[in-house]
Amino acid sequence: MEQQMTDIPKLTTNKQKTRKFRDWTIVLASIPIIIFVLIGIFGPLFIDFDPQKTLTGDRLLPPGSVLEDGTTAWLGTDQVGRNVLHQIIYGTRISLVVSLATVIIGGGIGVILGLISGYFGGIVDSIIMRIADIQLAFPAILLAILIAGVLGPSVMNVIITLSITRWVTFARVARSSTLATKKREFVDSARVLGVSNFKILWKYIFPMCISAVMVIVTVQVGLVIISEASLSFLGLGVPASQPSWGYLIASGRDYINSAWWIATMPGIALAVLVVSVGFLGDKLRDKLDTSLE
Repeated sequence: MEQQMTDIPKLTTNKQKTRKFRDWTIVLASIPIIIFVLIGIFGPLFIDFDPQKTLTGDRLLPPGSVLEDGTTAWLGTDQVGRNVLHQIIYGTRISLVVSLATVIIGGGIGVILGLISGYFGGIVDSIIMRIADIQLAFPAILLAILIAGVLGPSVMNVIITLSITRWVTFARVARSSTLATKKREFVDSARVLGVSNFKILWKYIFPMCISAVMVIVTVQVGLVIISEASLSFLGLGVPASQPSWGYLIASGRDYINSAWWIATMPGIALAVLVVSVGFLGDKLRDKLDTSLE
C-alpha cells in the first residue's frame, strides 16, 4: 500500500513533464508559421517588386548573384530576371490570404450547417448530410479543378472554389460535437427553462465545438495552401500577374536542370509551411485530448 502511495507522485510528475514537453513542441511548431505570417504581412511593404517587369540581363542567375542594379538575389532569378526571393515573399501573402479566407468562409458555413444538422436532426439533418455525402464522393482536388475551370483564374475565385470544397469537413465535425453535446444535462435544463434554440446553439453548444473545430482549422489551412498551389500550378488559380508559389513552381519546371532554384526554393517554402501547420495541428489535438482527460 505504501509503495502504491509513493508511485502516485511519480506518475503525476511524469504527466506534468509530458505536458510541458507538448507545450514546447507547440511553441516550436508555431515559430515557422509566425515567421511566414510576418513575412506575408510586412515583407511586401519593404520590397519593390513588379511581376510584369523583365530584366533580361539578370535572367537565370544562381543564388547569391549580384544584379545589375547592385542588389543581391539571395535565391537567384528566374527566366525573365525576376528575383525569386521577392516572388516567394509576395506569394506568401497570397497563400496566407487564400487559406485564411477559405477557412473563415468555408469553415463558417460548415460549422453553421453542422450545428443546425446535429441539433434539429430529422429531415434537415438528412438533407445536409446527403449533400455532404454527394460532395465527398468526388475527390476534393478534382472538384476544385472543375469549379476553378468554370469561374476562371483569380484570387477571389480560388477562395470561392476552395470554400465550396472544404465546408463538408467542418460540417461533419460540428455535427458530431453537437450530437454529443445536445444530450448533456445543462442543455436539457436550458430547454426546459424556455431558452430559444438559437441561444442554446450559440451559448451552450457552439462553445463545446470550438476545440474540435480549431484542430480541423489547422489541418485545413495546410490542405488549402496545397490546393491553392496546385490550382496555380495548373493555371487555374492565381493569375500570372500575381506571383504565387504554385505558379513559380510551374514556371520553373522547364528549367529544373539548368536553373533548379526557380522551382526548388518556393517548393521548400511550401513544404516547410505545410509541415509546420500539420505538426501544430497534431500537437494541438494531443493537447486538447489531454485536457479532456
